[in-house]
Amino acid sequence: MPTVRPFRALRYDPAVAGSLERLVAPPFDVISDEQRRDYLARSPYNVVHLTLPDSPDQAATDLDDWSTRGVLVRGGESYWWIAQDYVGPDGVARTREGLAASVPVTPYEERQVLPHERTHAGPKEDRLRILRATRTQLEPIFLLYDAEPVCTQPGGAPAVDVEEGGVRTRMWPIAARELTIDTPLLIADGHHRYETAVAYRGENPDATHTFAVLVSSRAPGLEIFPTHRLVQAVGDVPGDEVEGPGEGVTLYRDGRYLRVRTDDDFGPRVVESFSPDGVTYTAYADEAIAAVDRGEAAAAFLLQPVTTEQVARFAEAGDVMPQKSTFFYPKLTSGLLFHPVD
Repeated sequence: MPTVRPFRALRYDPAVAGSLERLVAPPFDVISDEQRRDYLARSPYNVVHLTLPDSPDQAATDLDDWSTRGVLVRGGESYWWIAQDYVGPDGVARTREGLAASVPVTPYEERQVLPHERTHAGPKEDRLRILRATRTQLEPIFLLYDAEPVCTQPGGAPAVDVEEGGVRTRMWPIAARELTIDTPLLIADGHHRYETAVAYRGENPDATHTFAVLVSSRAPGLEIFPTHRLVQAVGDVPGDEVEGPGEGVTLYRDGRYLRVRTDDDFGPRVVESFSPDGVTYTAYADEAIAAVDRGEAAAAFLLQPVTTEQVARFAEAGDVMPQKSTFFYPKLTSGLLFHPVD
């Protein structure tokens, strides 16, 4: 049962740093080279100077300089309630809420924090170099817990209200003591960052906690969206012709829809079983269908969303899902809070 605690966050002071809209960005791992240049040009204090720096040493220099000059200020100990207003790929408007907290850094074997995806060495080593240099967790991990929300949105106006990439984020500080959550925490997004924190604690035993936003899997605004597969080639696929996408996995090819015949209830694994060639991904079924119609792909596998129960089942069994099984939208905006590891 993990125990989470409040923390003394570093935050931008807009009176010194300028408008928050010019300072925030998406997480490092979804920013292209062109987007990186755009964010860097928005402000000399944009968070991308830290999360995608020219070098780890430059990130550390910038962080120290910003703190010295009051661009970043450190507040009192608190949690932060975070509400994100967004429109999903399905066109539905929702609000997802969670709690920004300091969470314990423990190996997966201790079963306090569980993964569901496989990670790669390159991104972890890159993040570890930046963490060593800055001694600050620059971006939060997105964690789920299977319990009722640990608290609710405070009253009054938010302390932070900013829009980035079509997603509005509002934040309120919450003064509270340590909280014990009587269920493991499941990584929805941020596996590389969490494993980096574990590696860093191995080097620095005092770095016992890291930065996360905790979202109840029972919260109404939480949604996992499907990621459809475009393929350049695939062999015979058993199934029954239908009028359009529906339950299970639907293959779209040659202008026809085929409900894939399978006993497996996990769509991404069903697609893998046919060993398709040239797989690419999209969150939008209409885009996948249009790409096949234009001849840009031979076929499309249209999937239903993975459920939180399926994610938990994989994690609890110690298994990992196929690539791009889950699409948690929206991403958590970077640059709102920073978590020093001291």
